[in-house]
Amino acid sequence: MNLYDRFVLPYLIDWACGIKPAQMQRAKIVPRAQGRVLEIGIGTGRNLPFYDHARLQELYGLDPALQMHRLARRRMKEAGLQVHLLDLPAERIPMEDASFDTVLTTYTLCTIPDVLAALREMRRVLRPGGRLLFCEHGAAPDPSVRRWQDRLTPLWKPLAGGCHLNRDIPELLREGGFRIEDLEQMYLPGPRPLTYNYWGSAAA
Repeated sequence: MNLYDRFVLPYLIDWACGIKPAQMQRAKIVPRAQGRVLEIGIGTGRNLPFYDHARLQELYGLDPALQMHRLARRRMKEAGLQVHLLDLPAERIPMEDASFDTVLTTYTLCTIPDVLAALREMRRVLRPGGRLLFCEHGAAPDPSVRRWQDRLTPLWKPLAGGCHLNRDIPELLREGGFRIEDLEQMYLPGPRPLTYNYWGSAAA
């Protein structure tokens, strides 16, 4: 790991994920998590203030980027939440089948190298009747914006921890074995290639 990835990238990602439009998106989806919850890509803990404590039984957070966990631990304390941190990639979730009521992913599917393998793992660990809650950025519907996303992604990925600007989130969810129950989408304020958002829930 180079110095940029270790000392600069965590704070850059934390800043970008903490801008007001992204925080407003989290407020729409994170409070819906209930029961035994697994958050994929907990990162620096930006979602922690938005959990509804009354709906939580147990919270696990998975992220392979260990350099992020220091900020996550600080936010756990501030939020008054106990989180079991797992430092393995989402393509290999170290939990038993059907062990969670909710899997949550926010601004994470863009960076996972083998996203379909990760989604299949998320589906595996969900209990019957469980829900995947998601809030992600991805491929825009406008061809001109999509072309810019395709052009920028190879340049953007090394600077943003492997982030793809052009992933088709609904299609990936379906390919990963999920049935989308509700889906909303829109551009957030900011540069259009970076800000097309999808959010909602899916069943295994």
